[in-house]
Amino acid sequence: MEEVYYYQETFTKVVALQQFLTNKEFDDCSFTNCDFANSHFSSSSFTDCVFTNCNLSLVQLKNSGLKNVHFINCKLIGIAFHEADDFLFQVQFTDCILDFASFSYKKMPKTPFIRCSLKEVTFQGTQLQQAIFDECDLQMTLFNETNLSGADFTNAQNYSIDPDFNTLKDAQFLANGLAGLLTKYDLSIIP
Repeated sequence: MEEVYYYQETFTKVVALQQFLTNKEFDDCSFTNCDFANSHFSSSSFTDCVFTNCNLSLVQLKNSGLKNVHFINCKLIGIAFHEADDFLFQVQFTDCILDFASFSYKKMPKTPFIRCSLKEVTFQGTQLQQAIFDECDLQMTLFNETNLSGADFTNAQNYSIDPDFNTLKDAQFLANGLAGLLTKYDLSIIP
């Protein structure tokens, strides 16, 4: 990846561990079976890109643009998405592992998280109106001062959300998942 600008390129089986790939621009590119673990993509831009079966664990995205980026079956462990540029930030995740990631203070309305592991993820002050958490595991994930208006948790599991510290207007939950909204009361809920 010597160039600065890439348009409609396909990257397959690229292995670039702990590399500095900063100040790059990727437009309408696809990445398949790539391993970029622990690499730096700081100050780079990804527009209309798709990552499939990639390992992006601990990738640095400081000041990087993620504009309509779809991650499919990717490992995204420990990524500080909150450090990415806010301008036109739009992502979607399908069958991904996002454990220990942070989305603090990001504007992410209608973001789909489909069949993802979101264990110990931080959503502090995040705007997640109408987000979809379909078949997601939210074990020990932090929601604090998060706008979850209209969000869909009907197929999510292991969430713990405090209604006193989050906006939940019109959010959707199944009756058997309501215990996740009452955790702080230390109740014994019998099915």
